Amino acid sequence: MDTLRLDCFKKMFLLGIIMLSYGVLSACSKKTSLAGSDNQDGQASGKNIYVAVNGSDSNNGTLEAPVSTIQKGLELVNPGYTVFVRGGTYKEKVSFSKSGRKDKVITLKPYQGEKVIISGEGLSVSGNEALVTVNNVNFIVIYGFDICNFKTTSAWVNVDGIVVKGGSTNISIKKNRVFNIENNATAELGRSGHGIHIIGNTEVALTKILVEENEIFDCNTGYSENLTVNGYVDGFEVRKNKVYKGENIGIVAAGGYAANSNPAYNYVRNGIIADNEIFNIDGRTGPIPTYKDHNGAIGIYIDGARNILIERNLVRDCGRGIGIVSETDNFPTQECVVRNNLVYNCSLAGIYLGGYIGYTGGGTNRCYVVNNTIFQNSKDLGYSNEVEGEIRLTENCNDNTIVNNIIYPRSDRSVFINKQVTGGSNNIINSNLYYSNGLSIWRWNNIPYTDFNAWKAAYGGDEVSLFGTDPLFVNIATYDFRLNPTSPAKNTGAVISAAINGTTDMEAKARIVNNLISRGAYQ
Repeated sequence: MDTLRLDCFKKMFLLGIIMLSYGVLSACSKKTSLAGSDNQDGQASGKNIYVAVNGSDSNNGTLEAPVSTIQKGLELVNPGYTVFVRGGTYKEKVSFSKSGRKDKVITLKPYQGEKVIISGEGLSVSGNEALVTVNNVNFIVIYGFDICNFKTTSAWVNVDGIVVKGGSTNISIKKNRVFNIENNATAELGRSGHGIHIIGNTEVALTKILVEENEIFDCNTGYSENLTVNGYVDGFEVRKNKVYKGENIGIVAAGGYAANSNPAYNYVRNGIIADNEIFNIDGRTGPIPTYKDHNGAIGIYIDGARNILIERNLVRDCGRGIGIVSETDNFPTQECVVRNNLVYNCSLAGIYLGGYIGYTGGGTNRCYVVNNTIFQNSKDLGYSNEVEGEIRLTENCNDNTIVNNIIYPRSDRSVFINKQVTGGSNNIINSNLYYSNGLSIWRWNNIPYTDFNAWKAAYGGDEVSLFGTDPLFVNIATYDFRLNPTSPAKNTGAVISAAINGTTDMEAKARIVNNLISRGAYQ
C-alpha cells in the first residue's frame, strides 16, 4: 500500500478541499431535507382546501363545497395550507403563485388514498411550458401525483412535467409519477422536454431543492433530459428516484447550458445524487433518434457542474453509465465524487471522464471515482468503432483519482481503462481489481497494453491493483454483485477517508469497518 499512500499524500491539499466541500454538502443535505419538514409526507398542516372534479370554482374550497380546479385551490391558500385533491383526472396547467414559510409550508397532495392525475391531454404548448410550475416561490411540497400526457409536435418549444425556477427555495417534489412528457416534433433539431426540470435562471440561486422517490418514465425529451438540474442551483438532493424507458439522459447536473446569462451563475453546485435507479435509457428511441447509430445517452450525467456527490446509484442498460464530463468550454466538471455505485450492461462506457474529443476545451478536474462495481459495459462499439471501455478518460482530465473499483469487462471487449487521448496530468489509478474471462486490455494515451506489467510500466504506477483474480460475486446470473466472504476484493481496498469513500456501501451497510474497506460497491 506504500505506493498508494504516497500518491494520496501528494494530493493532501486536494483532499482537504474536497473534505471541506463535503462538509458544506453535508450541511446542505441537512438543510435541503428540511424543505417542508413538517409536511414532507403530505400531512395536513394549518387550514385545508379541497378540490374535486365535481366541485365548482365558485365554492369556498371546503370538503363539503370543493373547488373544481387545482389552480383555483392554489389561489385560495395561505402559508400552512394543504390543498387536498380528490381522485380523478384534471386537465389543466398548474402554477404556484404564493409562498409558504419555514414553519408553514404549502402542500399540494391527493386526498387520502385517492389517485389524482394532472393530465396535459389536449392542452397546447407554447414556448417553455410545464404542467406544474413553481416560479419564484418558497416552501412548497408537491406530493403523490401522476403528471402525464403533456405533448407537442412543435419544434423549438420546451415541454416539461414539473418545472422549478425563478430563485425558488425549499421545494420538495416527492413520490410523483411523471410520464408521457413528449416533444414529438418531426424536425431533427428543436426537440426539447423534461420530466422534472430544476433550472436556476436568475441571479438568485435555487437552493434547498429535494427531488425524492419519484418515477419518471416513457418521456420523449429530444436533446434534453428526463430529470434536469441546470444553471444557478446551489444545494439540492436527488434521491431514490426511478428513471427509465427514456429517450435521452436520465439525470443531469449541468453547467454551461443556456440556463443563466451570467457565466458565474450558470452551473450547478453543491448537490447530492444518491440511491437512484436508472435503466433502459436509449437515445435511439423517440420519433427522431437523438443518437442515430450509437446510444450515447448517459444514465447520470455531471456536465460542467461542481461539488456533486454521486453515490449508491444503480445504473444499467443505458447508453453510457455515469459521466463526469464537460461538453462546454470554460465549464469543467470539478470536485465531484462518484462512489459506491453499480454500473452494468451499458451500450458504451461504464464511467466516463473528460471533454468530448475534438469538440470542447472543457474537462474533468479533481474528481474521485472510488469503490464502484463496473460490469460488462461497452456492449457496442463507439462512434469511431472503438471499444470505449469500462472506465474512459478523454480530453483534459487532471488530478483525478480512480481507486478501489471492481472492473469486469465483457470477454469480447475486455477494455478496463481507456485513456483515449494524450494530455491531462496527475491522474491516480490504483487499488482496483481487474478481472476478465477473455482478453485484458488497458489503453493509455491511445496505446493498448495487454500485459498487466506492461500496463503498469506505461502508466507509471497502479502497483497495488489486483489482476486476474475473480472477485467472486454472489451470483452474476442474477446481477447480485455482493462479495462472497472469500472474495479477494474483501477488505483489501485503500481507505482514503470517510469523506471520500463514504460511510455506507451500496446496500447501506457500513463502508469502512475496523479501518478496512473492500473494493467495489459492496463491503
